[in-house]
Amino acid sequence: MVHINTLLAHTAFVPDSDTAAVIPPVHFATTYERAQDNSYPSGYVYSREGNPTRRLLEKTLTGLENGFDCRTFSSGMAAGHAVLMALPAESHIIIPDDVYHGFRHLVMQEARVGRYTFSAVDMTDLTRISEAVTPNTRLIWVESPSNPQLKISDIAAISSIARQNEITLAVDGTWTSPILQRPFDLGADIVLHSVTKYIAGHSDVLGGALIFKDQSEYYERVCENQKLTGAVLDPFSSWLTLRGVRTLAVRLRTQCETASRVANFLNQHNRVSRVYFPGLESHPGFEVASRQMTSSGAMLSFETAGGEADSITVAASVKLFRRATSLGGTESLIEHRASMEGPGTTTPPGLLRLSIGLEYSDDLIADLEQALAEI
Repeated sequence: MVHINTLLAHTAFVPDSDTAAVIPPVHFATTYERAQDNSYPSGYVYSREGNPTRRLLEKTLTGLENGFDCRTFSSGMAAGHAVLMALPAESHIIIPDDVYHGFRHLVMQEARVGRYTFSAVDMTDLTRISEAVTPNTRLIWVESPSNPQLKISDIAAISSIARQNEITLAVDGTWTSPILQRPFDLGADIVLHSVTKYIAGHSDVLGGALIFKDQSEYYERVCENQKLTGAVLDPFSSWLTLRGVRTLAVRLRTQCETASRVANFLNQHNRVSRVYFPGLESHPGFEVASRQMTSSGAMLSFETAGGEADSITVAASVKLFRRATSLGGTESLIEHRASMEGPGTTTPPGLLRLSIGLEYSDDLIADLEQALAEI
């Protein structure tokens, strides 16, 4: 079997049958003609149910994760919501105590109206996960590295707990992509990606994806719900994402190398009190990350020694980093995470999150150095 980098470079390399164009066209049609016998020879009926461009992306992501099938959505949150809505009534969910704040708020909102119950636990502690399991637990949600404190969860060990209790294990692979971590090889049942981030990679697409390991009842419910509600990825975003996938390997390699250099610089700076990056040997999840990831990733967070006020000053003083949310694009971003998350945040008040882009590493380090000199 060819290397994943080769698969990425040849993404959607299906020459057009009419023109021989090496890049497939984007199909914008919303409806498809029936044959005289009332059949649908193309296999497509209506774009809410299926679209050739979207389907090409779904097949691509399925292959990259080595799964059974994929469904793409209008956002990563829509994909996460689809997982939650497919749960049986009165289910119990286990989520991380450090997790993307949007997903945490979504879980809390649905729990308040009685759709299900949930427990938020430290996913680095297997005992706490086991203790949180109830007879009604139907889903364990893992985010590793976590957002924004980069906690590392032992996915293989958690999958053992899930299997023993017949619980579905979903892993948010947004920060790692199929390049850095293989959740299905570690025992996951569902992998989520916000394709907005690394997979599309250019900060110009909003989308999400769910890849399923098997043709399970859970998969069937998600597919039926999506067909009925229409939370699908549009054709042009699907095409743009296919374009982005082709350069995923080379982009992420550079981003990871630069992130490691930036993390080591910050770790030695006297005005930085803590660096959250699993590539540092001092990180509590270093050994697990080394085992289940091929690289430490391109995301990191840090806190200044002076606390929240100094951290905000640093964020305001950078010149190359852009002060914006999101991640995975070609441009490097810095964000004071707690103020973005708002009331109820579990993020330390002085934490700054960095998404490393494709700039020259020395330039990014110099930018942080001059910004830290302002405090």
